[in-house]
Amino acid sequence: MALRFEVLGRFNRARAAQLTLPHFVCQTPLFMPVGTQGTIKGLATDQLEEIGCQIILGNTYHLALRPTSELIDELGGLHKFMNWPRALLTDSGGFQMVSLLHLSDITEKGVIFQSPVDGKPMLLTPEESIQIQNRIGADIIMALDDVVKTTITGPRIEEAMYRTLRWIDRCIAAHKRPHDQNLFGIVQGGLDPVLRDICVRGLVDRNLPGYAIGGLAGGEDKDSFWRVVAQCTATLPEDKPRYVMGVGYPLDIVVCSALGADMYDCVYPTRTARFGTALVPEGVLKLKHRAMAEDTRPIDPTCACMVCKNYTRAYIHSLVTKDSKGSQLLSFHNLYYMMQLSRNLHSSIVQGKFPEFVCNFLQKMVKCVMV
Repeated sequence: MALRFEVLGRFNRARAAQLTLPHFVCQTPLFMPVGTQGTIKGLATDQLEEIGCQIILGNTYHLALRPTSELIDELGGLHKFMNWPRALLTDSGGFQMVSLLHLSDITEKGVIFQSPVDGKPMLLTPEESIQIQNRIGADIIMALDDVVKTTITGPRIEEAMYRTLRWIDRCIAAHKRPHDQNLFGIVQGGLDPVLRDICVRGLVDRNLPGYAIGGLAGGEDKDSFWRVVAQCTATLPEDKPRYVMGVGYPLDIVVCSALGADMYDCVYPTRTARFGTALVPEGVLKLKHRAMAEDTRPIDPTCACMVCKNYTRAYIHSLVTKDSKGSQLLSFHNLYYMMQLSRNLHSSIVQGKFPEFVCNFLQKMVKCVMV
């Protein structure tokens, strides 16, 4: 096991912790931006350090296609390849079972993909996923799981959960770098509490370095989503990190942190930036709106990021429809917002002020909705 997880403060189920990884010491709760192929569009790694990013997520499926894990390994691993001194996490490729389902066939052996590069069949087995991730060299690697949308019901959900448990044993057996890479298992089971419980207990029996809650944020209602998170965090070990996959809306992060989760990832902050939208305490600010054309205020007067210190809404409005710099500035601001949210969650729990933080966070959003 190549991590140390120390809880520094609690409020009911919420916890603030220090997560020590081979390349960086992280403070949780934390948000991880998604750099699918080893890069976050429009931002350099020194900017990500300036923002306060602690872990970047890369995707095994995409990295295996291009530039290939073999090349990354030859060049010294993904940290060196992308010039990133802090922590990395690689996804297993399992999410592509959902997002690229029309290109795949899921069997007990693995997932057969049609390569988008040359159209040839590509088999991703649990063993191959781990081998690729071992070559890439991230601090945290994810087991290959059988992902299905939570909106699907019936025997397919049960099949995916039990297959995920069978595949975790194959991943553990294939993992050759447990001394410097941490293999996380992924809880599946859809919205079925019985299946989720079976999967949680099965994974905990394997005594993994950390655990992820997968198969959510895919169209289910919020009550169901939060119920599954609450159930899983109540059973997962207290001394291991808990990662809710695919979660990037600020409200979801606050709620999941209150329920005892520690780590999150999503493309939302950077994707919404490319559509001209900024994250602000009141919710979102759409910079493409005509009303922004003569607005000389910063995006968020309370934000300390370099975008809010140096540029007006009017300036960014003039860029978002014509110049890639607009989306770059908004990506910087949005990721800064997410990192600041993470820092505020951590400090409020440590200082015993978590209820006040949550009330203040919600009041700003509710006030905006009511107006």
